[in-house]
Amino acid sequence: MTAEAERRLTAQETLSAQVFAGAARRGPAPTAAGPEGSVFGDRLIGMGRAADAPPVDVVTVRFFAGARAAAGMSETRVPAGLTHEAFVATLTERHGDRLAAVLKAASFLVDGVVWRDGQRPLPAGAEVDVLPPFAGG
Repeated sequence: MTAEAERRLTAQETLSAQVFAGAARRGPAPTAAGPEGSVFGDRLIGMGRAADAPPVDVVTVRFFAGARAAAGMSETRVPAGLTHEAFVATLTERHGDRLAAVLKAASFLVDGVVWRDGQRPLPAGAEVDVLPPFAGG
């Protein structure tokens, strides 16, 4: 190895060590989307995932207002890849007819966007908000 190549390698190693040390002082990496843009809100630590992040092969479902009361919980998880019909069937099977009645009139947001295409499968790692109709104006 030439002296110039050795000097460059040493400089790169030094820079890498400084960057790594700075990252360690700053703590976990900021929130970021996954490489394919389907894992929303997943905090990345190094090359792995945060311990509190949901598995990437599931979808987190959050229930609000009457949907929360009908489901008996505020949050659950379902497999990724479900269409709207399969999603509703899965929740109905788990939580019963009371929730099924709410789901017929509910709106669904997938990562904050209205889920209009019922044939489009839920992406892995997504969050679905179940919003029943609200009274008032």
